[in-house]
Amino acid sequence: MRNNSSDLTLDRNYVQKWRFLIGEYEAVKAGTSDRYRRVGEFYRAHGTCSQTFRKYYNRYLQNPGDASLVPQKRGPKWKRAGVAPAIEARIIEQRGLGLNRYEIYAGLRETVERPPSLSTIYRLLRRHGLNRLNRPMIEAKRRIIKDKLGELGHVDLHQLSADSFLRPPAQTHYVICLIDACSRLAWAEVVASKKALPVMFKTLKMINTLHLRYGITFSDILSDNGAEFAARANPQEHPFEAMLIELGIRHRYTRPYRPQTNGKAERFWRTLDTDLIEGTTFDDIAEFTKELLEYIIFYNEFRPHQAIEGLTPMQHAKHIENQTNPSTNQ
Repeated sequence: MRNNSSDLTLDRNYVQKWRFLIGEYEAVKAGTSDRYRRVGEFYRAHGTCSQTFRKYYNRYLQNPGDASLVPQKRGPKWKRAGVAPAIEARIIEQRGLGLNRYEIYAGLRETVERPPSLSTIYRLLRRHGLNRLNRPMIEAKRRIIKDKLGELGHVDLHQLSADSFLRPPAQTHYVICLIDACSRLAWAEVVASKKALPVMFKTLKMINTLHLRYGITFSDILSDNGAEFAARANPQEHPFEAMLIELGIRHRYTRPYRPQTNGKAERFWRTLDTDLIEGTTFDDIAEFTKELLEYIIFYNEFRPHQAIEGLTPMQHAKHIENQTNPSTNQ
């Protein structure tokens, strides 16, 4: 059998093909093509797609030579470049604490200039047999969450139904909540709009209230990717993002279409619906606001919480504080 490994015929065919396609493409873009009016027609006619074509075209623009028009070495980049041993050890250590690849990546991004991608972290964990959480990892993650007050706050927005009021408000109102992941201490406020500015002011009020009333100081706050909370392109120009930057609070984001990531807030809404909203009709939004304030104090200071061994959130917070600073008991 003939050995074609050193035959340059395939390379010449690739160069001829892509030089022809690039010429046709540039004619389409310039509006001078006699055959195609749009690039979509050009792609379909030649049996290619925008991703494949742009890969060769951009490579050619950067280095306009024949070598740019032949297939490059294939295979995962991590097999060629690899992850630095120190970074790999850190990833394994963080996984041992029960963190998932998204949390590991978020932590690396704070200190590493070019952190490994999410897919690279997953492959590394899989290679070490750590792609699935085992029981010690789950317990370690629970201990981390329960040991630190203010380590993570969950913020979320919940729409109020007009059916809950005898005199419904003229515009849709919402409840916004902020929950400490460790103690389950929570605060909630009524907001008349889900735009970024009023949401920012209500969140600032909740941050200050939880700090003054219960001593909670947040280092991180987790939100969904809604426009009222997130603007990753220009965070300094977004009211909510800018407020967190000014306070020195790191903003963390839930995974898109995964409300479970913000599970404590979702669970709070279920509790609020069951205890306060379902089966109740309020006169107006003012009465609901008053009832919400009374309920939040009851929730924090008198209502036992199953997830924290039957303690109230305030009792649990004091228990954690006493463990962290035993000198305060003397």
